Amino acid sequence: MVGTKAWVFSFLVLEVTSVLGRQRILTHSVRRVLPGRRTSSIFAKPADTLENPGEWTTWFNVDHPGGQGDYERLDAIRFYYGDRVCARPLWLEARTTDWTPAGSTGQVVHSSPREGFWCLNSEQRPGQNCSNYTVRFLCPPGSLRGDSERIWSPWSLWSKCSAACGHTGVQTRTRTCLAETVSLCTEATEEGQLCVSPACTACDLTCPMGQVNADCDACMCQDFILHGAVSLPGGAPASGATVYLLTKMPKLLTKTDSGGRFRVPGLCPDGKSILKITKTKFAPIVLTMPKTSLKTATINAEFVRAEAPYVVKNPETKARKAGQSVSLCCKATGKPSPDKYFWYHNDTLLDPSLYKHESKLVLRNLQRDQAGEYFCKAQSDAGAVKSRVAKLTVIAPSEAPCNPTPESYLIRLPHDCFQNATNSFYYDVGHCPVKICAGKQDNGIRCRDAVENCCGISRTEEREIQCSGYTLPTKVATQCSCQRCTETRSIVRGRVSAADNGEPMRFGHVYMGNSRVSMTGYKGTFTLHVPQDTERLVLTFVDRLQKFVNTTKVLPFNKKGSAVFHEIKMLRRKEPITLEAMETNIIPLGEVVGEDPVAELEIPSRSFYRQNGEPYTGKVKASVTFLDPRNISTATAAQSDFNFINDEGDTFPLRTYGMFSVDFTDEVTSEPLNAGKVKVHLDSTQVKMPEHVPAMKLWSLNPDTGLWEEEGDFKFESQRRNKREERTFLVGNMEIRERRLFNLDVPENRRCFIKVRAYRSERFLPSEQIQGVVVSVINLEPRAGFSSNPRAWGRFDSVLTGPNGACVPAFCDDQSPDAYSAYVLASLAGEELQAVESSPKFNPNAIGVPQPYLNKLKYRRTDHEDPRVKKTAFQISMAKPRPNSAEESNGPIYAFEDLRACEEAPPSAAHFRFYQIEGDRYDYNTVPFNEDDPMSWTEDYLAWWPKPMEFRACYIKVKIVGPLEVNVRSRNMGGTHRRTVGQLYGIRDVRSTRDRDQPNVSAACLEFKCSGMLYDQDRVDRTLVKVIPQGSCHRASVNPMLHEYLVNHLPLAVNNDSSEYTMLAPLDPLGHNYGIYTVTDQDPRTAKEIALGRCFDGTSDGSSRVMKSNVGVALTFNCVERQVGRQSAFQYLQSTPARTPAAGTVQGRMSSRRQQRASRGG
Repeated sequence: MVGTKAWVFSFLVLEVTSVLGRQRILTHSVRRVLPGRRTSSIFAKPADTLENPGEWTTWFNVDHPGGQGDYERLDAIRFYYGDRVCARPLWLEARTTDWTPAGSTGQVVHSSPREGFWCLNSEQRPGQNCSNYTVRFLCPPGSLRGDSERIWSPWSLWSKCSAACGHTGVQTRTRTCLAETVSLCTEATEEGQLCVSPACTACDLTCPMGQVNADCDACMCQDFILHGAVSLPGGAPASGATVYLLTKMPKLLTKTDSGGRFRVPGLCPDGKSILKITKTKFAPIVLTMPKTSLKTATINAEFVRAEAPYVVKNPETKARKAGQSVSLCCKATGKPSPDKYFWYHNDTLLDPSLYKHESKLVLRNLQRDQAGEYFCKAQSDAGAVKSRVAKLTVIAPSEAPCNPTPESYLIRLPHDCFQNATNSFYYDVGHCPVKICAGKQDNGIRCRDAVENCCGISRTEEREIQCSGYTLPTKVATQCSCQRCTETRSIVRGRVSAADNGEPMRFGHVYMGNSRVSMTGYKGTFTLHVPQDTERLVLTFVDRLQKFVNTTKVLPFNKKGSAVFHEIKMLRRKEPITLEAMETNIIPLGEVVGEDPVAELEIPSRSFYRQNGEPYTGKVKASVTFLDPRNISTATAAQSDFNFINDEGDTFPLRTYGMFSVDFTDEVTSEPLNAGKVKVHLDSTQVKMPEHVPAMKLWSLNPDTGLWEEEGDFKFESQRRNKREERTFLVGNMEIRERRLFNLDVPENRRCFIKVRAYRSERFLPSEQIQGVVVSVINLEPRAGFSSNPRAWGRFDSVLTGPNGACVPAFCDDQSPDAYSAYVLASLAGEELQAVESSPKFNPNAIGVPQPYLNKLKYRRTDHEDPRVKKTAFQISMAKPRPNSAEESNGPIYAFEDLRACEEAPPSAAHFRFYQIEGDRYDYNTVPFNEDDPMSWTEDYLAWWPKPMEFRACYIKVKIVGPLEVNVRSRNMGGTHRRTVGQLYGIRDVRSTRDRDQPNVSAACLEFKCSGMLYDQDRVDRTLVKVIPQGSCHRASVNPMLHEYLVNHLPLAVNNDSSEYTMLAPLDPLGHNYGIYTVTDQDPRTAKEIALGRCFDGTSDGSSRVMKSNVGVALTFNCVERQVGRQSAFQYLQSTPARTPAAGTVQGRMSSRRQQRASRGG
């Protein structure tokens, strides 16, 4: 806490001194310190080299390098730490929090023993900020306080004696360790002594006002009367609320009447007595008695809806070496705020006598047996909630934090680079799985480590791959080590549209809590950066035109970075009808043709009232929109994620029977109206699972947390509503106030997980798995006897694929395999992926699930019976695996308690598959990088993307005049940088796209590596790009504006070969007039998608998927038809069976001469 205050103060104060003290700062020495050079005299020398020996202070770090820089100023340090710093320091020493001396960082820094240390971001190299520095000072001998005084706070006062009156007990006192270095905190923090409580008396309570009551627990003033009025949110009276006086044991005083009023005689208006007022579903009100000399007093209070605790900060997974310390933090909010925290290690409650029940758990001098899983449980009067599990790894001090041997990782080679040694188009470049590791840590014990360390590639080896007519360089990982994690940023993008016809929600608002974080565009698209500490992304989409129902969604996002795209579907708002407030109104819920309504909303007469509690008697405009689960197409418009928190703090799923949004307004003024004593009549015949009838409840959505909270139970109606009515109804009571979205749900504990993986192709190689794919599942309730024909849907869930696929939650049943079925689909960046076919071919090896379990699951792709249907989803019966069945114990369905087994299942275990349709594009990087996982980025001069948080995509448009589509390649090499000149960055292949209007014209949008800074941000490189159409082609023309630009920005590349084109790529983002398309984004896929759309359209701000070959062209080639019998590269690739590195039968080995004919080489 002290460190936090110090940082805040230094930010406020030092922002001023950096300006006001500018002239003074400039008088000190300033220089860039180069690694390996002698350190400037502004930094400390060892104490034993000084003429006068002294003593060092502890290390101080009062600022962080955000804003203008890092300021470790002496005046700020002295303000917070007082005489822990001497009046006139002799020297100072500065290091980064990574423990690198300031003289070895290469950064411009400033230092003075009299003023401290500072580093300005503006003085560093472009794109680089100051490091986070910590400093200490050398003081004259005897100028600092003694160690004990400096390290420990004063002892507290002795506590009250623990024994009852007249008995011997214990009293204690405590002190706090002030040192930042844990090793200095070795003395006792608490000590005790024996004590004897005072002798017992009849009553030891003294009253400054009034007399002691008979129970000796409160003071009473017989002639004083307290009046009170308590209201509900919105102003309605809070009847039946209970009023307590807080003493040693809460003392019940009275209850409020029907008007929310109460009267209590005999209390003392001393300004000290505490009252507590409670009512079910509302947060308790705590009031202090007013202090007055009058005989009466009146207090007014208003309830706030109780909200169960909600975790806003989960403990983080960490790794340490034995002997180090760690801090795990948990924070929850709610109404009332949680007042107790419990910590668990491997599901066992930690001993309260050893570990205080606070939101921060500190473990010092760690031992190996303290490794494992930790979580916290926050508790308040409104309920409890458990945090996510954090894994703590503890290794021996001598143990390597990472496996130094890289794992196998296959990359696909170009189509003209078949490897005879492996009989495949693949090459193993190795990789280091990214995970948290026990690296260097500073001395502070923080909730979030100042530096996060991850296993990564620390050494690579250059190798050459022999291809058809050329050599392809690559870098292979040879060693892994623990190093600083790559910084990433999480982005969420999406499109918001109507569930019925796809109409976009134009210019709507996107809220996160009460803050507006984004806005939709004309096409309904939105983008937002996920705040760093976000644990659960809850967004509410608000239509300003009021065409659609406001929709709250819980969206999965990638905490490791990169962008995720979501399709947001919204229900169209029901047209309002006019109600008479003085009459009973019945509103049906559900309008499926040929079916009865699921339920009815009954609003008795005189139920409406204004926001201030005043009864309303006029006309009401009522819009009630019902999401009917019997309509399967509405599933994607479901709000939130159908979860609630039970009394133990565990998250449980709900199965919906329908949700409805209500909007009541004054017909004249449009003022929102509340409604009390509303009844919901649920038709029990609509509940086909008998066990669900007694468990049915009414729920409302908390838009801040995205969780559903219970509103009330349902009971059978005592009598039929009319003589002809044969149906049986369940009735529930509710009030419509601040919340306007309700759900008819049942808690469902029959849960399983489905293992799903997404691949780049139908080869289904583990190294070609795609991360960041949104996998969604719709839980279906089949019609009796017709498992493939659903009667209704009950739940909608979405998760993201990671490096090991995804485990998607779904309802299941171990007694009846057909009780539930699941409809599973997947999308990446808005593009639907394809599921494995089930008809006419039914191949268990391709589907990924062996027999006989696959038959039991009844796998069917959506086009199983009608080939005209899209192939982008599959449906299965959710048959829970039998625990004693060997063939069902290895996936793809896992019991809910076996989540870890699902998450850690190897690729060889059973799973369902989605894949991308292979397009006519191919990417090769000399330094391998997975665009789905920014954490896989490696610091290397030959990296295609030089910065992992900024991705710049460049495309050039090439026009082909000729009868056939041809493959066009870009070969990208270092052009002007001394470290990369002549070395290959990568290759890009693309097949030209036929122009719809011109029979003999096609065009290609070809990616090339943008010019610019390399990873060290030291100097730029103009990429040497060679554009090569593969075939009998001749360069016809070059865009004159592009040619002029290249001539005016030397050096100019040589172009002696008319069958290709070479250029030093421009540094500037030129635009469509030059035939160059450049887009910068924080996600590589998004940058490429936008640039590609502009290139197809031939504009700098448009987007198209239809190739317009006559606009925005950079290069034109004339290509003649090949000789009869010769294949294009892509024709060859499509006609050749897929080969993988796995051992097996060789199908049609291609001769080297045929390979050379297939392509003109790199």
